[in-house]
Amino acid sequence: MSAQATVAGSQAVDRAASLLALVVGAGEPRSFTSLAEEAGLAKSTTSRLLQALERGRLVQRDRAGCFRPGALFAGYAARPNTVHDLVELAGTTLERLAEASGETINFAVPSGEGIVQVAQVDGRYLLGATSWVGVEVPPHCSALGKVFYAFGRLPLPAGRLERRTPATIATRDGLERDLAEVRRRGYAVACEELEVGLTAVAAPVRGPDGGVVGSVSISGPSARLPRDRLAPLGELLVAQCRSISALLGYPVDRKEGAA
Repeated sequence: MSAQATVAGSQAVDRAASLLALVVGAGEPRSFTSLAEEAGLAKSTTSRLLQALERGRLVQRDRAGCFRPGALFAGYAARPNTVHDLVELAGTTLERLAEASGETINFAVPSGEGIVQVAQVDGRYLLGATSWVGVEVPPHCSALGKVFYAFGRLPLPAGRLERRTPATIATRDGLERDLAEVRRRGYAVACEELEVGLTAVAAPVRGPDGGVVGSVSISGPSARLPRDRLAPLGELLVAQCRSISALLGYPVDRKEGAA
């Protein structure tokens, strides 16, 4: 293959990748014209590249002829080892959060009607470095679990809830009020609700369609996480979780809230 052909092939790949990024990163289906204009490509080139992406099941057209992520993405999301891939993808961000906060960082995913923590990065302190990986906790009294309740990823429990500590929210009405606050500010807080002396803040990680696929928390002893520190940590978490969501194809310019 000549050098000229190699360059032309590389350009085609780069252009196709640009179009794919525009489709996957959009919050709604993209029209052919908008893709051609934003990518700065001739319509004939755009048409040829989109057809190639369609054949590869990387994009698909809806009834209006607009383009959205293709079936290959859904197939990838349904793979049994998707959780492992998600953890690998989030790893750098989890480490960055541990460095910035000094506290323990956990990543959780839904499991049945509960949650399970699948990754942890320890902070700089000895106190609070217990491993939570593989541990299932009651969602209603953990910041991680409240995220899944608040954004519709888990069904709300019925009746009275297990009271783990004096601070645990033990009624459905009380939990719903708390979850409304989670949706308003974009992150969840659990102050000594799971264990006395343990405080945590958590925020959602979203997939391409806006659905919550994971939750990341910062946790530590309540003495190191007083009330006046929780809002800055919550805002830090929201920003960093958006970076993970962006890697998954969620549009970074969408406002946080219920999907």
